[in-house]
Amino acid sequence: MKNFSLIILLTAVILSFSSVFVVLEGQQAIVLQFSKVKKDADDKAVVYGPGLQFKIPFISEVRKLDARIQTLDGAPDRFVTSEKKDLIVDSFVKWRINDFSSFYLRTRGDLQYAETLLKQKVNNGLRTNFGSRTIKEIVSGERSALMKDALVQASESASELGIEVLDVRVKQINLPTEVSNSIYQRMRAERTAVAKEHRSEGKEKAETIRAGVDRRVTVMLAEAERNARMERGDGDAAAAQIYASAYSKDAEFYAFLRSLDAYKATFNSKNDVMVLGTDSEFFQPMKSSGIK
Repeated sequence: MKNFSLIILLTAVILSFSSVFVVLEGQQAIVLQFSKVKKDADDKAVVYGPGLQFKIPFISEVRKLDARIQTLDGAPDRFVTSEKKDLIVDSFVKWRINDFSSFYLRTRGDLQYAETLLKQKVNNGLRTNFGSRTIKEIVSGERSALMKDALVQASESASELGIEVLDVRVKQINLPTEVSNSIYQRMRAERTAVAKEHRSEGKEKAETIRAGVDRRVTVMLAEAERNARMERGDGDAAAAQIYASAYSKDAEFYAFLRSLDAYKATFNSKNDVMVLGTDSEFFQPMKSSGIK
């Protein structure tokens, strides 16, 4: 009898623990009965919120799902614009479960699988929007409109998964590596050509400036030489006039002074030797002065 009571007590304890389950904060749960989602009288799935909940033991299975806002941030994808130009787009999606029954039936509660399906649907919307715009439109001013249209399309297509798409954002738009390299090379070549053109123009202007300066220097030197010659000519004329005036006053004395200057220049060095006759005109001033 005691054993039977113990069995009954143990069975009651097991049934008690099997009939309750706890849903944590940030989670919601659904209950499966015979592998089907438990529904209410309105044929809607019964969703259990956080707290202590009850179920039929051994018949009901609990599936807890994350009810918080999720972020889908995968690898960048390649999209084609209306100009048939490739772009590498990095985007992210904010989403959450709004129909737990549909979400479980479509994804079996697997978040990774759900994100894979959601990524495909979001990419389809982005591909449509990028394909209807040019690069200039995407970059210049229609980025917000593009994300808004992508959000609408993603929300419509993701509703069948029991998912509510809250936001679709494009973080970064880049050209493919091979395209970027070719564009950079072309830009570099264009900048190099412009630099060469500027250098050649600079050299041309420098040569023009040098030629102008050389011309002005040549003219200035010629004018200076001309002025110098004019000054020397005026000086020579003045000297000749002075000499002529002095000579006219006392020609004999002037001749004597000129002879002394000649003697001084001739006998300036002790090594000078002159062989002249006594009747040479060079000694005439000495003879006329009585010097022997």
